[in-house]
Amino acid sequence: MKAIHITESGGPEVLKLKETPIPKLESNLVLIKVKAAGVNRSDIITRKNMDTYGKSTTKSIIPGLEVSGEITAIGAAVSDKKVGDKVCALIASGGYAEYVAAESSHCLPVPEGMSLVDAAAIPETVFTVWFNVFHLGKLQPNEKLLIHGGTSGIGTMGLQMAKALGSQIYTTAGTNEKINFLNKMKLGTAINYNKEAFEEIFKEEKIDVILDMVGGNYTQKNLDILNNKGRLININGMKSTDVKIDLRTIMSKNLTLTGSFLKPQTAVVKTKIAKDVEKNIWPLFHSKTIHPVIYKRFPLQNAAEAHELMESSEHIGKILLTMD
Repeated sequence: MKAIHITESGGPEVLKLKETPIPKLESNLVLIKVKAAGVNRSDIITRKNMDTYGKSTTKSIIPGLEVSGEITAIGAAVSDKKVGDKVCALIASGGYAEYVAAESSHCLPVPEGMSLVDAAAIPETVFTVWFNVFHLGKLQPNEKLLIHGGTSGIGTMGLQMAKALGSQIYTTAGTNEKINFLNKMKLGTAINYNKEAFEEIFKEEKIDVILDMVGGNYTQKNLDILNNKGRLININGMKSTDVKIDLRTIMSKNLTLTGSFLKPQTAVVKTKIAKDVEKNIWPLFHSKTIHPVIYKRFPLQNAAEAHELMESSEHIGKILLTMD
């Protein structure tokens, strides 16, 4: 099979298409013939830090945390899936390839009416939002949610999910084009952070939950605008992970400051997330209440171009690699 490999740290140019053996199946895994793979910022981090990963793992890594495709083989212990099933799956790595092995319990059926390609945009975003906003953040109907980076894959999906489940939504983005997009999708109150200070605009809103991927000086500003017993959840630190906060803000309002990485969560945790999202979120896809926002699709061999686009932050929604 063909697969994209990272063999050294560097820019998009280090992504190399190579012939690779098809993965071998363990008893609890299924083999998926990949139709499409999602591109995520975690893939960028892996590519830039291959020297670190390589010392402890292998000299080559196939990136990719989510795929869609058709199951072509199942392990001996698999009873909930069958050959021919069309699925989307969360995986730990290996998605930029024509075949990938995945935990059976981390695969979900492609929602009714959704193309097999577009389904690759779902797993990482939905799992991340569910685990952080609804599990860690305990967002409730009628509470207020702010997501920074509203036009990212996480943002476009998270805002839709929260709105559909009854929450009031707020967001930030960096260009007028992105704000216009959010307004057309009716994804809550959106402000251009390059023109307005969110901590001023939202200071009277008493936000209950904030999902932040910026970090840096956003952290104290986020704490300042949270409601009493509010929850701040961090999933990235694109500005900086080295932050300074006033603990009195947390203590005086009884705030919760937490965060997570999805990738290193245990298989058991990911299985629980998969069950929760199939029960609570999949019906929203079936009814067309929510949908993945796809910005651009690239053929597998153009993975470097996909990474360049991701790093430019010009995109709105998800970037996919297709195997056709």
